[in-house]
Amino acid sequence: MALSLDDIRSLFERYGSLAYSGEPVTQLEHALQSGALAEQGGANDELISAAVLHDLGHLLNLQGETPTQRGIDDLHQYYALPFLRPVFPEAVLEPIRLHVDAKRCLCAIDATYFGQLSADSVRSLALQGGIFSKEEADAFLQKPYAEDALRLRKWDDRAKEENCPTPDLDHYLGVVERVMRRHLTT
Repeated sequence: MALSLDDIRSLFERYGSLAYSGEPVTQLEHALQSGALAEQGGANDELISAAVLHDLGHLLNLQGETPTQRGIDDLHQYYALPFLRPVFPEAVLEPIRLHVDAKRCLCAIDATYFGQLSADSVRSLALQGGIFSKEEADAFLQKPYAEDALRLRKWDDRAKEENCPTPDLDHYLGVVERVMRRHLTT
């Protein structure tokens, strides 16, 4: 079943106030901050949409607050894809799918990156398979959309700032709607 724009709005309205896994922001605040950082970074509409929607799997597969403390990896990077695939292009779907592996890659290729991770990101990293080997990182970097996933990952890591002003959900759903319309007419 494909998610409509109204379905996406409803998910954020219904569950967006949930805490974002041990961080000082809600799920909605995290999504909006990710979108704002993507916009500020000059991303195209597809990557902005990916930034806003990258953690939608958490809202579709509710595991309670901070599931990593209970040893749960909710596989959120995959969970939303069947619902999004009918209405979005690969340029949205692949950065979402790859954003967890992008964290694993960045830990392998950037000596300072691991030290910047929040406590929950460190816990989830272990549950998600740990830091990539050099070979795994090299293979990841060859994938289509790997660079977009790395950009998304860095915005994801920064989108945890308490009381950070951002455009509202309607603003980003407008971007998402443009991408959906383009995809459905091609």
